[in-house]
Amino acid sequence: MKNSIKKLQILLLLPLVAVQLKCGSSKSVGSNSGKVASWITTTDETSKLKKQNDLVFSSETNSNPSIEVDPSQKFQTIEGFGFSLTGGSAQAILKLDKVKRQALLQELFSRKEDAIGLSYIRISIGASDLNEKVFSYDDMPEGQTDLKLEHFNLGPDLNDVIPVLQDILKINPKIKIMGSPWSPPVWMKDNGNSKGGSLQPKYYEVYAQYFVKYIQAMKSHGIVIDAITPQNEPLHPGNNPSLLMLAEQQADFVGNHLGPAFAKAGIKTKIIVYDHNCNKPEYPLTILRDSKANPFVAGSAFHLYEGDISALTTVHNEFPNKDLYFTEQYTGSGSSFETDLKWNVKNVVIGSMRNWSKIALSWGLANDEYYKPFTPGGCTTCKGALMIDQNQNIKREVGYYIIGHASKFVPEGSVRIGSNIIGNLHNVAFKTPQGQIVLIVQNDGASAETFNIKYNQKQISTSLNAGAAATYVW
Repeated sequence: MKNSIKKLQILLLLPLVAVQLKCGSSKSVGSNSGKVASWITTTDETSKLKKQNDLVFSSETNSNPSIEVDPSQKFQTIEGFGFSLTGGSAQAILKLDKVKRQALLQELFSRKEDAIGLSYIRISIGASDLNEKVFSYDDMPEGQTDLKLEHFNLGPDLNDVIPVLQDILKINPKIKIMGSPWSPPVWMKDNGNSKGGSLQPKYYEVYAQYFVKYIQAMKSHGIVIDAITPQNEPLHPGNNPSLLMLAEQQADFVGNHLGPAFAKAGIKTKIIVYDHNCNKPEYPLTILRDSKANPFVAGSAFHLYEGDISALTTVHNEFPNKDLYFTEQYTGSGSSFETDLKWNVKNVVIGSMRNWSKIALSWGLANDEYYKPFTPGGCTTCKGALMIDQNQNIKREVGYYIIGHASKFVPEGSVRIGSNIIGNLHNVAFKTPQGQIVLIVQNDGASAETFNIKYNQKQISTSLNAGAAATYVW
């Protein structure tokens, strides 16, 4: 009798258990659930990429302005979001003990629930101005040259950038890496100095081989360089290190030397030209119009210290078969969290994506509490996404949240889809490879805004404080 009662109890409980298992089995908010998950960062810092209560789509209508998301409109495929891993960034990260370091790298580069999923890294080929000293991979005593690059070596990068990259690749083996030089070896330059000057044409061929050796050397350490730019900020020779390289010079270098050298060596690394401000779209256009350079060029890269982000669309409209890349924008020590959040989410994240960029990168990933290291004459005010002090305290700065609003939710392979800008509500939408819809919104106005998000004849109503950024996922 007891056994019969026990069996009956089990049979009665089975449907309830099944319902509980079904309700608890889904960890993500899918488009079929009708729920919209959201994360918000506010300018007063009370909310930093903080998850909100779920919203629910309904058929109810109201008079609020509406952002309409249209998955039938498809634009560029996204390669990733991230930062530059400068030599200084790597040094700051390596100061952490092993447990803290691994935890931080998991937070930055994994796709776990509590991570931000960075998927793209830019590194310097040789020193950038956020290294503690200037170096190239083939430095020679004054007056000497190395035409066969017999002295080529990765130098200081072997001690910091490469070990950190190797740790990152263990977490995300598919992460994309772009390399950019700030200067060639000084013996190749017409002024014999790390700062300014131009690459002498007689060294174009050997400098092309320098890139070949770099890509091969990195590969020997398990690091695949997906793309390079021939020169960081080629119209800014006042940094240290730096180089002046005019558009016609870059077209000659790429078309007659670098491109053919890559082809001969069987190198598939993409060549991305320009890598400077949005005020000079004629620079990449000059190269793309060059019949010898064009076949070797995969796309053009931009920064936004001058000009307007729409310059990317100007280039896209003339050469729609060439890709666009947004590769650098710094946040400064003299600026506020509010100002940087508003401007960068609007321009770097939303603006670059709406203007055909496949990536959005901020500048340095990390620095110490004094914004160091930097070269003599380098940037003294560049603020990384992380500040790591001598006591191993990690402070997440505004850049972490600017990029995190995209990187956490928009993985590589996502496609930008249609959405309309209404008033002060700048936005961009994506469909992920998993089929989720992601909408990033920034309120550029001076007061809170109430609005709808419309999708497939249904909508939610929500609001966003002045200056705030939000990511909605369904």
